[in-house]
Amino acid sequence: WEGVSALPYRTRSLAYSDKDDVQDIEVVDHWNVSADPSFQAYWSLEEGENDNIKGATITGKQSTTADEANEDDDPMDNSEREGSEPESMYIACYHLPVILTRDLETSSWTACWSESLIAKSEMHGVSSTRKTTWLGTVSNIPVQTLRDPKEREAIRKVLEPMDCIPIFFEEEHLLDLMYLGFCKQVLWPSFHNVDLLELATNGWGQRQKSTSTSDHVEACRLAAAEAHARKRSGSVSQEPIKQVQSDWDQSRLDSWWQAYIKVNQTFSQVLAQLVSGGDAVWVHDYHLALLPRMLREIRKETDVVTDAKKAPLSSIDESATEEGTKDLVRPVRMVFFIHVPFPTSQVFRELEHGEALLEGMLHADVVGFHAFDHARHFLNAAKRILGLTYESLAGGLIGVRHRGTKILVTVSNVSVETDIIDALLVFPSVEEESAFLKKKHEGRSIIAAIDVAQRLSGVSLKLLAFERLLTDYPVWHSQIVLLQRCLIPATRRVDEADTLREVRSLVQRIQTRFGHNVIDYEEQVGSVLPIDQRLAIWTAAHVVMHTPIREGLNLFPLEYVYARKEPATPGIVIASEFSAVSAILNGALRVNPFDIKMCVTSMDYALSMSSGERDARRGRDIDFVSTSPSGLWTRNVLRDLNDATDQSTRTEAVGDGSPDSILAREIELGLEKLDLPSLEHAYNTSKKRVIFIDFNGTLVVKEPAGKYLKREILGTSGFKPSQLTTLALTRLCADPKNTVYVVSGDSQQNLEMAVGNVPGLGLAASNGACFANPGGAERVWEYLDFGVDWNAVKIVAMPIISKFTARTNGSFVKLTHSSIGWSYYSCDPEWGSLQASHLVTELGEALRSFDVRFVALKGILEVVPKKLHKGHIVKQMLEEEQKKSAVDFVLCIGDDISDEKMFSSVINFASDSDERNSYAFNVAVGKKPTKASFFVEDASEVGNVLVALSGDVRLFERQASYDGSRASQEDFFS
Repeated sequence: WEGVSALPYRTRSLAYSDKDDVQDIEVVDHWNVSADPSFQAYWSLEEGENDNIKGATITGKQSTTADEANEDDDPMDNSEREGSEPESMYIACYHLPVILTRDLETSSWTACWSESLIAKSEMHGVSSTRKTTWLGTVSNIPVQTLRDPKEREAIRKVLEPMDCIPIFFEEEHLLDLMYLGFCKQVLWPSFHNVDLLELATNGWGQRQKSTSTSDHVEACRLAAAEAHARKRSGSVSQEPIKQVQSDWDQSRLDSWWQAYIKVNQTFSQVLAQLVSGGDAVWVHDYHLALLPRMLREIRKETDVVTDAKKAPLSSIDESATEEGTKDLVRPVRMVFFIHVPFPTSQVFRELEHGEALLEGMLHADVVGFHAFDHARHFLNAAKRILGLTYESLAGGLIGVRHRGTKILVTVSNVSVETDIIDALLVFPSVEEESAFLKKKHEGRSIIAAIDVAQRLSGVSLKLLAFERLLTDYPVWHSQIVLLQRCLIPATRRVDEADTLREVRSLVQRIQTRFGHNVIDYEEQVGSVLPIDQRLAIWTAAHVVMHTPIREGLNLFPLEYVYARKEPATPGIVIASEFSAVSAILNGALRVNPFDIKMCVTSMDYALSMSSGERDARRGRDIDFVSTSPSGLWTRNVLRDLNDATDQSTRTEAVGDGSPDSILAREIELGLEKLDLPSLEHAYNTSKKRVIFIDFNGTLVVKEPAGKYLKREILGTSGFKPSQLTTLALTRLCADPKNTVYVVSGDSQQNLEMAVGNVPGLGLAASNGACFANPGGAERVWEYLDFGVDWNAVKIVAMPIISKFTARTNGSFVKLTHSSIGWSYYSCDPEWGSLQASHLVTELGEALRSFDVRFVALKGILEVVPKKLHKGHIVKQMLEEEQKKSAVDFVLCIGDDISDEKMFSSVINFASDSDERNSYAFNVAVGKKPTKASFFVEDASEVGNVLVALSGDVRLFERQASYDGSRASQEDFFS
């Protein structure tokens, strides 16, 4: 009752004339107006007319079962140290889940929680066990009011007891550009699978204009008037042709994108000042997709402690100052939850800044969705745009490997706040309005619907299906009514104006043909209908029809199911298969809104369904709907976050359970990041050094083979190391104490083109089948013979490989001294992998009599001698250098499974060495199961290692000024 009684009562209605003239709109908007008859009924409990209701509600709340009481344990409480406090939780959302009202007479502010999944919940809420803070902007407040510093301070003070921190922006129109612009005109359509072609041809973005007025009703009226004026003027304009920007040109959105970045930066800066290591941060929805990455960058979470409980407090730096620190930074734990659908990778790739958005989301520890369909699209986008793969984890979770760690992708659902609904169902305003609707449509079964007046809500398709129902089933003419309520949030003004015009036309057509009694149609300004009005509709309706074209989670159908719980007669939900709720309600009738015939059949079936089947369908859903409030959902999401970040309960990939599989996972967990100062110390104190470096993926950055569109294609970029890396190699090779080799699986010609200009550099191509020792004016190549007749192998293999090359666009053949390679790196990754698996099968049968094996790495399938691997050349070079003088420092860096043989040779050499003060460093690129002892994040860090070992001060200066300045443009090779 306390939560309900704190809600202000809003009266906001929209009246329009029957003429097609949208300028005749009258709007009434009041809060807690005592003269409003509906408010008097709503607030009758205040006057003591129904005191027994309040007592009954409180009694119901106190009857908590023992199982529910046990739910109060904090799922995120990792504090095992005696006397330690549980970490805090911060909820970042664009709109704070509060309603602010200002008394016009006293100018004082009041605030209460709004209807929102992320508002403070009394049922199973975690805010009772840990400090919880909400951050966001305040909505529905005039801009001129927010400009006043005194008003801002008053808002801060009234929200402070609610643990809410409002974020204000000084720049005028910044939020309009970000929210009404980039979020609502770019991201919202794209996330709902509206591609750039639809945006261009339908003019969704071109006609949408920001407005200086703070009144959303007036803004929507102006947009509707503009749309109406376009309609009256016709397609031929008498005005001279003007130059307009093309809808295809996303550069016109630069100001929107910059505003989006600015807002995300501001949120991250505010959060960075509040959070401490180990705190939980929950970021909500697409408005703040860049925030996870920005927050980690501001906190400089590079050298992180993944296990918070094992971190010594003395080693944790919480200041995260701009000067940086070498101390370990204990990271925050972060969830990014998307409440809207996620588009297919094809639509998401059309976004100019899609890759940046994906990177931002993947800096969270958990990425959550309401439906697996949306999660699947996200995983596919991560694979095709960033080349990231996912794996099944123990416990039914999904993990994406990125930044040297696993990001969990989860699917979780939430229901309604049953305590508030129970209290409101017996309100006089609900009972009276429900009785009024039943009497108004006496003798008719009510099909109810509440939708936002936007195209993707599918209202027009619903009306077409209802019209067909009345046409094909005349028996229903006098027995049913469609009660349709359209909401006008004024966030997509032209979309709403166009949708309303189409809906009004269909309503008028149906009423003209079948009578006014078949449709009860009203419009309401705002993004939501007041809950008491919704419950009145639900308790009166026999069927609810929810048929959006694309939609995230909408709780209205769940609200309807609970409102029709026993002893009420059960209702039936007709749900679109494109809505998230269709995957939740097992008792609903699922339809395709585009299939009018299917919708008609489902409506007829729902209206004529037996009471037994209605009750059975309600029984399938009522348990979940009744026991899954937002507080419990929050606990479940935070439990996933705990699993993702706590090493003691860390979820691992599902393996075969063999000792090798278990050992590989333990090795990966124990792999340490390379400590550069320790490496430098060993390097500087040694006398004879040998360095082996892999090429692709180690010395040069190579995009993942799973990435759909590779921007660095061999032949256009040449796959050459950066200028800084090449210069560092030159310095290292010039040191007489060093012997440096680049060992590659690539051909001799490609390797010489890439790094052949570095004097004194040893090269080994074709996985070591041919090599050139360092030294001498010209390189002299030597070749190893593994006893394989490659001419005979080619005669058998090439016809088969040519067949697969012809059918796989983008593939080609690579011939080296001792291998035949088939590259599918530039193909569609899924098609290329499928073809490669079939090619291995056919080649395996044809080459069974030859002493060869198959190696598949980085989008290339190679036929190589069985005895050939990189470990041979490493072993040979180490033995030769050891004969000259004792080797006391070995560094070997590689990134894939072919480099594991190099690591093995280095380990064997080190174990056989008699040198007491010798060093051997095996370094893997990326954290994974490996024989290496250390890892670096990516190929760019390999360049940093080489620059550091070169010891050239000018390189450090150039590295620091690599920003286009004069120092970074100096030619060091002159």
